[in-house]
Amino acid sequence: MTILRAVALAWADLLRPRILSLALMGLGLTLALLIALQAAIFWAIRYFVTGAISLPWIGRLDLGDTLSWGSLALLPVLGIFLMAPVAAGFAGLFTDQVADKVEEIHYPARRGRSPDFLDGVLESLAVVLAVLGVTLLSLMLAPFAGPLTPILFFGANGWLLGREFFQMAARRHMDAPAATALRKAHAGRVTLAGAMVAVALSLPLVNIAMPLLAAAAFTHLFHLISAADGPDSRYPRG
Repeated sequence: MTILRAVALAWADLLRPRILSLALMGLGLTLALLIALQAAIFWAIRYFVTGAISLPWIGRLDLGDTLSWGSLALLPVLGIFLMAPVAAGFAGLFTDQVADKVEEIHYPARRGRSPDFLDGVLESLAVVLAVLGVTLLSLMLAPFAGPLTPILFFGANGWLLGREFFQMAARRHMDAPAATALRKAHAGRVTLAGAMVAVALSLPLVNIAMPLLAAAAFTHLFHLISAADGPDSRYPRG
């Protein structure tokens, strides 16, 4: 199966020193951002929340102190619900480097072109906002979806992550309309691969490595799909 082959190749690539160094950098940035966000919540509660309450057998509790320390329990929750947009943002910073190294190793005769720096930044920002929007919409609809909530959450994020990661990989080889046409022609496989990424992004520790793994996997997926279309494909590489 094309998707499983792409993922297997990506896992092997992630252990290569040239790509592993980028994964470690992404790990540091991800943890730093989540810790900084948690610290901001901690000190904001201490600054804005005042007063105290008295509880039986416990005594007087300072609200700011109690709630600020209690907010540390939010860190795992932040990791689950914010990992998708955070991952998308960092992927925008490292995707091109990962794709270039993957193509250098596996597809030296079919290496793509790096996008302009400004285009890469704008694309990364658009992905972050889009994924954050889908995440918030999924959370808003969760009370009405009931047991279908996981399908809604992973399906929506899978569609969006697949769309953006594949588009990033394809844009190294073709213009935007051709990349979009190729993605739509293989929408099922692209969305399924994106859903696999979305599920992995919800797993603690595993989710930290997913942005770069996804970048490598979708680079392989693009090459496997475009090669399968043959030299007479409607979607030739530039």
